[in-house]
Amino acid sequence: MPVFYLPDDDFRVFPHPDGAEPSGLVAVSADLHEDRTLLGYANGMFPWFEDGGHYFWFSPDPRFVLFPKELRIHKSMRSIFNQGKFRYSLDTCFEAVIQACAAVPRNEPGPDSTWINEQFIGTYTRLHERGLAHSVEVWEGEELVGGLYGISIGKIFFGESMFARVPNASKAGFITLVRALEQSGFWLVDCQVETPHLVSLGARGIRRSEFYDYLTKNTYEKTLVGKWRFGEEGLNLAPS
Repeated sequence: MPVFYLPDDDFRVFPHPDGAEPSGLVAVSADLHEDRTLLGYANGMFPWFEDGGHYFWFSPDPRFVLFPKELRIHKSMRSIFNQGKFRYSLDTCFEAVIQACAAVPRNEPGPDSTWINEQFIGTYTRLHERGLAHSVEVWEGEELVGGLYGISIGKIFFGESMFARVPNASKAGFITLVRALEQSGFWLVDCQVETPHLVSLGARGIRRSEFYDYLTKNTYEKTLVGKWRFGEEGLNLAPS
């Protein structure tokens, strides 16, 4: 299948993900405007990396997701929560989290590289300022030791990246977020592609067509726009 080149002057255009190459590549764009990015997620695509000033949009099949009710918390992690080893917050230092994620070496798309460059940081930070991208912070005392970030649309949280400076910090932050999302009625967490880390937490692959069915239903759901905080009954919007 030919790869679709997204028009520079129309952020509303995306091909159907069924036209993806076997690798999951669907489209290429010359920008990473936040409106284009948001529409891409809503239509089942995400920008994986940039090369030569072009951004590559993917929709893998199968799609790796976590249904909150299927979250697995192993004995070692239960012990960490019982000890109160970490403290957790939401949306208190988004840019610090994404910068920390960018500093983590990645195996994709190339060895010892990161796909989170300044353009990615700028786009997701602007989405955070619009109340659509969110961060989870994990603290040990006053030190930021782990975290993750992603985009929320309707009843789906699209996870992007995580980091840990001490063992189990990112995993503890992820578990804390998923618990809150479940209490708040979220259907699933989009994990994009398989990793052993996510498999251990209960994530699994589903057909792209099934994922797209969730996206279609999700268009009728309200998005929790604004800064988030942890409340007694789950995930709540912070007072303005």
